[in-house]
Amino acid sequence: MYAELEKILPRDSFSFDEPLQKHTTFRIGGPADVLAAPREDTQLLALLAYIRSAGLRSVIIGNGSNILFPDRGFRGIVIKLGAEFSGITLHEEADETVTLHARAGTLLRRLANTACEAGLGGLEFAAGIPGSVGGAVLMNAGAYDGEISQLVFKSTYIDAQRLSVAVKTGAAHAFAYRSSSYQEDHGVILSADFRLRRRDKAEILMKMKELNARRLAKQPLEYPSAGSVFKRPQGFYAGKLIEECGLRGYACGGARVSEKHCGFIVNTGGATCEDVLHVIEYIRKTVFEQKGVMLEPEIKIIEG
Repeated sequence: MYAELEKILPRDSFSFDEPLQKHTTFRIGGPADVLAAPREDTQLLALLAYIRSAGLRSVIIGNGSNILFPDRGFRGIVIKLGAEFSGITLHEEADETVTLHARAGTLLRRLANTACEAGLGGLEFAAGIPGSVGGAVLMNAGAYDGEISQLVFKSTYIDAQRLSVAVKTGAAHAFAYRSSSYQEDHGVILSADFRLRRRDKAEILMKMKELNARRLAKQPLEYPSAGSVFKRPQGFYAGKLIEECGLRGYACGGARVSEKHCGFIVNTGGATCEDVLHVIEYIRKTVFEQKGVMLEPEIKIIEG
């Protein structure tokens, strides 16, 4: 495998037996057989072709902010589209809007800060989301009444079947609450184009500071976590249901329901994947028994 990977990627772009806890915001996960970090679209295409021809398992991550890996790790190749796969360019449009073109590995906070510096409004809600552009488009990330779907008008991806580069525009994304068509067709997102409008820079910055202050006050940012664990059930809020069921502070090992926000499970130190899964299932069982609502996990749980 080493020889094949070396034909595709620079030697410093892949490693063996890489601890996945170093690459997720939960700080949980055993070793991946291989962690590969391509820098160019062509490298990613070649890597995906090799994985298919060799019959290997693979999973793609960005900033690792919405994912849970098993304690035994991952048997196969974990492809990380991170800092090496990032970048932002701005294009002035004839209708006085501006397009921000961002590669998949670009952090949302960097994208929001770039927009702010350019006096472009719309991305304020994304400044505190710890994910990257690829994952944000994949799951239509959002917060405080803002969603990626409100701004993305085009994305470029690798077609999972043909292993060729293609483009989606507008309605082809099929954006809905925490979902997009990429969850169905498994296309690998390379970049996204955001349509923004000029606004007063001071107002944008003030809004970003306001939202970040709200996050700091209401979310357990002092602990490793994967963000909101459950999707919002129709007509309810997951965190409120969990709190009403008396589960604030419920713990197994190092995994605990946050006292600050019951929609979060935090790693208080040494939490394992099994700890987190136990807490998730206990919450789902208890909430269903007491409230008649079956919570659906928002985080992606990976099998080893």
